[in-house]
Amino acid sequence: MTTPNALPSCTIVGILDDGWPGLSDLARARLAGAACVIGAGRTLELVAEFLPAAARRHALDGAFARLPGWIAEAQAAAGRAVVLATGDPLCHGIAATLIDKLGAHAVEVLPAPSTLQLAFARLKLPWQDAHIASCHGADAGEWQPDPLQPAPGPAHGLYRIVRAVAEQPLVAAFTSPANGPDRLARALRAAGYGEAGSGEEVRLSVVARLCLADEAVFPRLALAEAAQRRFPGPNVVIVERLPASTHDAPASAPADVAAAPAAHPLPASAPLFGFDDLDYVQRTPEKGLITKLEARALSLAKLALRADSVVWDIGAGTGSVGLEASRLARHGHVWAIEKNAADAANARANARRLRATNYSLFEGKAPAGLEHWPDPDAVFVGGSGGELAELIALVLGRLRPGGRLVMNFVTLENLATATTALAAAGAAWEVTMLSAARSQPILDLHRLAAQNPVWIVTARKETR
Repeated sequence: MTTPNALPSCTIVGILDDGWPGLSDLARARLAGAACVIGAGRTLELVAEFLPAAARRHALDGAFARLPGWIAEAQAAAGRAVVLATGDPLCHGIAATLIDKLGAHAVEVLPAPSTLQLAFARLKLPWQDAHIASCHGADAGEWQPDPLQPAPGPAHGLYRIVRAVAEQPLVAAFTSPANGPDRLARALRAAGYGEAGSGEEVRLSVVARLCLADEAVFPRLALAEAAQRRFPGPNVVIVERLPASTHDAPASAPADVAAAPAAHPLPASAPLFGFDDLDYVQRTPEKGLITKLEARALSLAKLALRADSVVWDIGAGTGSVGLEASRLARHGHVWAIEKNAADAANARANARRLRATNYSLFEGKAPAGLEHWPDPDAVFVGGSGGELAELIALVLGRLRPGGRLVMNFVTLENLATATTALAAAGAAWEVTMLSAARSQPILDLHRLAAQNPVWIVTARKETR
């Protein structure tokens, strides 16, 4: 329990572009009694004529690191500091950082309505179920300017928003001048959204220049349209995944996405894993590298994935294991590598069909390039390119404590190489032989057709 006997030394005041008229009486009183007022240049201008003549003013633009020092100076002079922030400072705002640095007892927060709250009001949409994300930061660059390059990883500035759209039907996003609505629309198109056949539409609404005379609302734009437009700033974005309208024309493929094998997107209602082998684009007949459904399901179980697992898929083939792993590890990321150009093209096509935005595929031969990947929680080896023993040693050295290495083999020689390497490394391992058969029609009856036996080798990294 806290008692408000003494005022905190720092007040964070939420403000919108309507400036002084939009502030509460309490917020105005805090500004009137401030020893110093800190904020972005444009927000300082909104209240400049109402501030005490003696109050020092500090522009935050490019000087965020000096913020604690300015507040300390005001405290030392027995004065109070007021920090201006846009909207609700506790919603992707500055308040959390200041509370962490100064302590909750030293900070008072007087929020304005969030710009997201106002955006939903302008669109007449309830927002209690919205997921909130932000790309309000430095220029992130286009999501995937070269479709033959790996999809961006978690370090990209749009990653959290794109992943939020994958998980949530309603996403509200703070933008920035560099990472604007048009760039987000292009990112979603590159990831496979907005295409016919998926059973859903993705619509993007933009609310710009809130509380100003030239406020503008752009409701429910198709991604193709939003990707080609420029929007006035500042703005916020609402992304909705909606059931597809039967009368809508098929969306054209993005111009910046390379041609892929003809295939429709898998529907939004597709299962997390356990896809039929024929759901995947692959080389035919029976020439592609695909882990069959039965072996895939058992291998995924052996990987023991968590929602936030970092996964390596070495020898990705058509991508079946890694892509289903990306759906299970939905808050994690899958890093995959495939040396065969045709299979890599198929894996990219499958990633696009599944809208697997937490999956990055590299074309090359392992172990080259693996040194740049983050340490994994789980590793699947579907093909080794003749470097099996070296790969096993590398993986065991990189696995996080408690992590798992799962390998599939169909030849006795590779099985022997793997178990010898694991034994030499002192790793705990086990082998499961999977022998499956599928029913096939024969006249008006059915018989069982055996698949090739698969040895599934599982090794565990000891916890410390």
